[in-house]
Amino acid sequence: MLGTLAQVAIGGALGAMARFGTQTLSFRLFGPGFPVGTMVVNGLGSFLIGLAVAWLIDREVARYSPAIVVGFLGAYTTFSTYALDALRLWERGEVGLASFYVLGSVVLSLGACVAGMALGRSLFT
Repeated sequence: MLGTLAQVAIGGALGAMARFGTQTLSFRLFGPGFPVGTMVVNGLGSFLIGLAVAWLIDREVARYSPAIVVGFLGAYTTFSTYALDALRLWERGEVGLASFYVLGSVVLSLGACVAGMALGRSLFT
């Protein structure tokens, strides 16, 4: 049990740092007007979780699932931040932009997860 908690903690620390880096880079590239960083993190995180699950299934490396899936990707993806960003856009009266953000994030994340799973299955099976 302690080993599993250590995996989650280490993976979580790395995932949080990766999230911070991705969002900082997105902010520098695109500015503060639209939460591009959160959208990128959600899409990329969804792709990576699909890829990781495909890789971990029926393999000896499944023992690293707590570090990769729960720790790293759990800290990296930002669905709660996504909800807050959507609410902020809505509260600023940018209803159309908020709607685009909500729908775009969901479609991007689901599509990325499907793509990651498909790629993972083709590479790892």
